[in-house]
Amino acid sequence: MITPAYCQTMARYNTWQNDQMAEAMARLSPEALSQDRGAFFGSILGTANHLLWADAMWLSRLTDLPKPDVAVTDSPSMTPTLAAWQAERFRMDGRLRLWAEDLGALDLTGDLTWFSGSTGREERRPMSVIVMHIFNHQIHHRGQIHAMLTAAGEDPGATDLFLMPQA
Repeated sequence: MITPAYCQTMARYNTWQNDQMAEAMARLSPEALSQDRGAFFGSILGTANHLLWADAMWLSRLTDLPKPDVAVTDSPSMTPTLAAWQAERFRMDGRLRLWAEDLGALDLTGDLTWFSGSTGREERRPMSVIVMHIFNHQIHHRGQIHAMLTAAGEDPGATDLFLMPQA
């Protein structure tokens, strides 16, 4: 269904998009970043924090990375400032890229079983579906952030995968 090369491409895409998003976020005031804009996680920073939280949670299920210290309901406040978010995002993107670079084809087979705090029960899904979910979840919430940044007057940059630099 998916390959290690797909995961590596999507991990690079994630880093590229997060870097562009961070540049646009840095042009806003702390108040504008924290302003409730009616999104599911409220603000631009709240949504970016939730995305950081989700990546940490999924990588904790796939690697030896520890789980986030906060629950999903508190994920919008995971980091208090843009600078703190940028530092954590940089680390998380590096971890995600290293995970993708170390994948073999067999790592993407079989099922993943975990306890979900969101559903309150043990879940079991094909690994390939979970990995696709991780990347789709990132794209979904970055799309929300992109819309909020645009509404705030900032240009978050290109998002088309084929425009990603090859570096």
